[in-house]
Amino acid sequence: MAKSALLVMDVQQDIVDITDAGSGYLARLNRAIEGARAADIPVIYVTIALPAGDPEVSPRNRVISGIVRDGLFTEGAAGTAVHHGVTPRPGDAVVTKRRGSAFSGSDFDLVLRARDIDSLVVTGIATSGVVLSTLCSAVDRDLGLTVLVDACHDTDPELHRVLTENLFPRWGDVITVEDWLKTLAS
Repeated sequence: MAKSALLVMDVQQDIVDITDAGSGYLARLNRAIEGARAADIPVIYVTIALPAGDPEVSPRNRVISGIVRDGLFTEGAAGTAVHHGVTPRPGDAVVTKRRGSAFSGSDFDLVLRARDIDSLVVTGIATSGVVLSTLCSAVDRDLGLTVLVDACHDTDPELHRVLTENLFPRWGDVITVEDWLKTLAS
């Protein structure tokens, strides 16, 4: 029997503000979180945080070097915290990553192995960033995958659509929060 975990990725103060993901998104995400908790499915939060002036960021990495240059997601800064609308509870794992994927520069793989998790229910901001990167890594690790399409968000709605309709279904199930909650109830 598969043991699942719900991933809440990069839903941080600054990211929600930058992407304008607040309207309806946080309410849907909270429904998924509460449904997971009610079904005794672990909730794992993944955040990105970088040391100030991170010397390990290559200028060839356009995304991360731009973040460092703009002073975003600096370790310990208020904007790097998990958004107040989806705050972790005691017992929830919080993993800090240094790059796009939840697996990159973090102890995420160790957290999964320690909890014997072999299936991921994926949410996060952005669909074309942390969600895509993490799914690519998870597929290579033979993890079962479910993507909650309306609990993922991207600043480019067309890119979100293409990924969730064309690519992600090749790797796992892509369903709405409400449909996933129905599977938990059955």
